[in-house]
Amino acid sequence: MQQHGPWRIVRRRTAYEDPWMLVERDEVIRPDGQPGTYATVRLKSGVCVVALDEQGQVHLTREFHYAVGRYTIEGVSGGMEPEEDPLQAARRELAEELGLAAQEWTHLGRIDPFTAAIHSTVDLFVARGLTDCRHAPEGTELIEHVVMPWQDAVQAVREGQITHAPTCVLLLRLALDGSVW
Repeated sequence: MQQHGPWRIVRRRTAYEDPWMLVERDEVIRPDGQPGTYATVRLKSGVCVVALDEQGQVHLTREFHYAVGRYTIEGVSGGMEPEEDPLQAARRELAEELGLAAQEWTHLGRIDPFTAAIHSTVDLFVARGLTDCRHAPEGTELIEHVVMPWQDAVQAVREGQITHAPTCVLLLRLALDGSVW
């Protein structure tokens, strides 16, 4: 039996696994001492980038996302490859999705967008000093490049038009932290 915070794991089995996701089902002893089960999903760790140009405009993506069944506006986002560190992944994703390179990168920390049943950390970055580079989206990505004043992007978060959690955190941190500018 393995202690896991106030829980005890009696047995763990893999219910599903592919290159992006691992679903595990644990037989547990709950904190109240009763037996139970708990399922968790482990996704690749990822990055989210908001690119900011000299005019104070943010460069975001608009893309249909299968899981939510609709188009969303969000920062450049993607999973980290096993050999990558977060900054390498952020640079790669910005080039792939928007065809942009950046001279200056600011790491705004790591977040856990879901904590009850999903493990998927996301490192947050602001990219500045933008230049065009080779654009190479993956075959599943039909991405529209969206450019808007950062104040409009913050307002879009407040109005529920931007709902991607890492992008919301990034934009709100930009709005609250004058030192980022």
